[in-house]
Order: sequence, then C-alpha cells, then structure tokens
Amino acid sequence: MSSPPHRPPLDPLTTGAVALAVVAVSSSAPLIAFAAAPALAVAFWRNLLAVAVVGPVSMTRRRAEFRRLTVGAGRREGWYCVLSGVALAAHFATWMPSPQLTSVAAATALGATQPVWQGLIARGQGRRLPLVVWAGIGVAVVGAAVATGADFAVSGRAVAGDLLAVAGGMFAAVYTAFGERARTSISTTTYTTICYGVCAVILLVVCLVGGVRLVGFDNRTWLAILALVAGAQLLGHSMFNYALHRISATTVSVLVLLEAPGAALIGWVWLGQLPRPLALPGLALLLAGVAVVVLGGARAGRRAEPAPVPADASPLPD
Repeated sequence: MSSPPHRPPLDPLTTGAVALAVVAVSSSAPLIAFAAAPALAVAFWRNLLAVAVVGPVSMTRRRAEFRRLTVGAGRREGWYCVLSGVALAAHFATWMPSPQLTSVAAATALGATQPVWQGLIARGQGRRLPLVVWAGIGVAVVGAAVATGADFAVSGRAVAGDLLAVAGGMFAAVYTAFGERARTSISTTTYTTICYGVCAVILLVVCLVGGVRLVGFDNRTWLAILALVAGAQLLGHSMFNYALHRISATTVSVLVLLEAPGAALIGWVWLGQLPRPLALPGLALLLAGVAVVVLGGARAGRRAEPAPVPADASPLPD
C-alpha cells in the first residue's frame, strides 16, 4: 500500500467520536467472556447485525458511492474495503476466543500490541514515524500490560489464548491500515457496510465449515451480543473508522490501548477478575504514552498540507 494523503486538522467532533469509541470498546472483552456462546458465533452475529443497522441507510443514501467503487479508479478503494473486512474477520477469529481461554486482562493487554504492528506497517509503507512516536508506542504498550495486571498463566489453554490475542493485535493493525486507505475518499457508512459485510460472510463460512453453533443461545447471551453490536461494534469500531479521516492509523491504534484499563475495570467489577495493585502506575504509563503519540503525531501533521474531507460530514448517517 502506498502512503495515504495528509489529513485535515483534528476537530471537536472527531475528538468526541474517539472518546465514545474508547468507552464502547472497553466492554468488548468482558461481554465476550460473559456470553455463553462460541466466540466465532458472537463475532459473526455482531458483524451481521451491525450491517443490518447501517446497510439499509448506506444503500439508500450512498448508492452513487457504491457504484463508483465498481468502476475505474474507484475499484481500488473498493478493494481496500474488502481487504479490510478480510483482516477484520481474521482479527475476530483470533482475538475473540482469547478471553475465553486466558483472562480478560491478558487478552486485552496482548491485543494491545496492535500499535507496534501498526508502526511497522507504516514503516513498510515508506512513512518515517518520529522517534518520539515510537517512544510513546513503547511506553503505552508497557503501560497497557501493567495496567491490566496481565497474568500470563503457564497452562496450555492460557498460552493458546495468549498467542491468539497477539495474532488478533496483528490483524487489527492490518484492518486499520486498509481502513485508513479507504477512509480517505469513502464515507463511514459505505466503508463499514462493505467491511462488516465481508467480515460476516467469511465468519459464517468458517462457522459452518467448523461446525460452530450459531443459534440456540440463552437470553443473556443474546443480550450480550446485542450489547456488543450497539457498543463495541457501532459505537466503537465505527467511530474509530470515522476518525481515520483525520487521525492516522498509528495514532488510532495507540488510542485503542485506552480500552485495556477500561476492560480490566469492567472485568473486575462485573466478572470478579481482580487486577494487580500495579493498575494505577500502569494507567499512568499508558496515558503518558498516548499523550506522547498524539502530540508527536500532531506536530508532524502540522508540517503537512491539508487533504480534502471525505463525503460524510458526521460519524453517523445523515
């Protein structure tokens, strides 16, 4: 992938969308651990139901944009959406089972390696990240691990969960990188409809081939799935996708780390998974690392020329 164009300055709407996204995605790991259903089934339903919400709106109000993605130069952006959906499916297929194999804290902390992979992808695209940004990424990742009280157990089940969580972080970086490319010229609703739709189809095939049960869950599991759709998917992933038109994929990946202490707090209060006493120092490190990356990225962005804003002016369909 080539280097994406520079973005317009950060605005209050994008800042609010990111803050909402962080709060929403913090509920993801606890809800997955709570749901009495296979993780891949949960991932399938959260994507399919999200498409059911945004799809009719985008297909009605963005028909011209969909047509543009099937002809000429627009096909490239269309492929970015499709490949992003493939990467998202791989992310869900690896990360979502991890909280059920290891602890919520460990799964969240290891998934928080996403910014490292994101930085490497940016480097592979020919973009030089300032040294201060790399330093901030390192501090933030360490802080996330400390803040969550990640306990890397020595059981085979826990090790498998830990490895899946790391793979999930890698695929999340690929998903965000493709989304960064797509969002330079495609609206949030069109992008999320294609991306979530592709992801749902792939997960459906995986579930059918693997014999994963997709129905017959109890009421509390369906409520957990609906909560994941409304929170982590529509208010989490979609708001981060919206922010990609003004914030780089690397910065978004670092901001996602703020999910770690939030998930650990919910896991403690709701599921009784008590974090270690190092949570507060870890949170301080995490916040410091996030601040360094955001400020370093903003300083680099001020040296670049603004780019045109994508078609949508708001994070939600108008």
